[in-house]
Amino acid sequence: MEKIGRILVVDDEEIMRDVLSDLLSSESYAVDLAESGFQALEMIREREYGVILLDLMMPGMDGLQLLEELKKTDNNPETIILTAFASIDRAVRATKLGAFDFITKPFKNDELLLAVKNAMEHRQLSMKNFQLEEENQRLRKKLHERYGFQNIIGKSAAMQQIFDLITQVAPRRSTVLIQGESGTGKELVAKAIHASSSKADAPFVAINCGNIPPDLLESELFGHVRGAYTGATSAKKGLFEAANGGTLFLDEVATISMEMQTKLLRVIQEREFRRLGGLENIKVDLRIIAATNTDLESAVQQGVFREDLYYRLNVIVIKVPPLRERTDDIPLLSEYFIRKYGDDSQRNGFTIEQSAMRILMDYYWPGNVRELENVIERAVVLSTGPSITADLFPKNLTMPYPDAQVRFTQNGTSLKERVGNFEKAIILAALEKTDWNQKKAAQLLSVNATTLSEKLKRFKIRER
Repeated sequence: MEKIGRILVVDDEEIMRDVLSDLLSSESYAVDLAESGFQALEMIREREYGVILLDLMMPGMDGLQLLEELKKTDNNPETIILTAFASIDRAVRATKLGAFDFITKPFKNDELLLAVKNAMEHRQLSMKNFQLEEENQRLRKKLHERYGFQNIIGKSAAMQQIFDLITQVAPRRSTVLIQGESGTGKELVAKAIHASSSKADAPFVAINCGNIPPDLLESELFGHVRGAYTGATSAKKGLFEAANGGTLFLDEVATISMEMQTKLLRVIQEREFRRLGGLENIKVDLRIIAATNTDLESAVQQGVFREDLYYRLNVIVIKVPPLRERTDDIPLLSEYFIRKYGDDSQRNGFTIEQSAMRILMDYYWPGNVRELENVIERAVVLSTGPSITADLFPKNLTMPYPDAQVRFTQNGTSLKERVGNFEKAIILAALEKTDWNQKKAAQLLSVNATTLSEKLKRFKIRER
């Protein structure tokens, strides 16, 4: 017959051990016997028990002393005290030491079996709760890893330096400015800083300032009171309040209007603000991480970004390199995305052919890691076999570069200028191919339309 739980009987009287063993065995419990507290303690350290039936009065180590020792061990089963010398003081002390029940001798069989049944069920429920808590901790750890370094893929020297910076910066409260082209993973860096900080369990709130119309950005950040403007039928908390105690990530901070820059500067300095239309100052305790894909120093020189705000944001700077400057990471990133989208489509075991990997290594990646992810996802979805082949890639990856034959006649042309000219030529080729349809050109280049629009402004490209 299958055993329904293991019980340890601890009693210095042999006849009592035998009686209890027969009674419990008849109910399909597995039973072990110990004649002293010392022997019981050794057995408990070697084997897991659901319930202990423990005699209170024993020579050497009595039942209460054994209970105290059990509290020091990892294995702490439910305990039922058995004694012929019942007293309120002993019962209270045994309960404080963790005893589940207290039964006097002589006992009724039904009474004892009911107590054992209840204790065993309580033990099993406690074990389930313990396992559930362990699972919750595992999931929390997995969530931490998702936004920790593990989700920022890179073995290149440049990325290792960023990992070191994140480790150094995370425990501090200083404002962080993350610089990098669109698609390089600036928000992942911000999340890694938050997840590695003491505020990891607090909110991480992100907003792309470039996607919010200027007249709505103030309400999004600071909230508003009822009647602050037409349509404000109720009060609303802003993102500064939502992020209180945690981290607020301001992406594309360079797009904020000069008026909003002034208000943002005040919040950073004073750590307080007012809701739109409100009179009350609201204090916040949070960390601000800002990100931009433009040169803020140049924006200051051009008069479109406040110099004092720039210095407030520019406390600690993390520059995320474009993918073309860390090609060593392309195979690692490709494998990561292949596994990711293979798992999503329940098609595991994909490999990538060398010829396909060569194309990925040689491509310029104007859309950076985001573009690589899109290319790999597309290849996994379209693949009918176990391998990722070059024919699964978009044509713009395999066509010759539009300025591959360009020769620079001017001596001293910097790498930055050449790279800029190269990127501009690729964009112009995509625009010519799509008859200057920006949406189609963005799709051809595997970048967001907003990213392309920003690059057109940066390179001063206008339709011919």
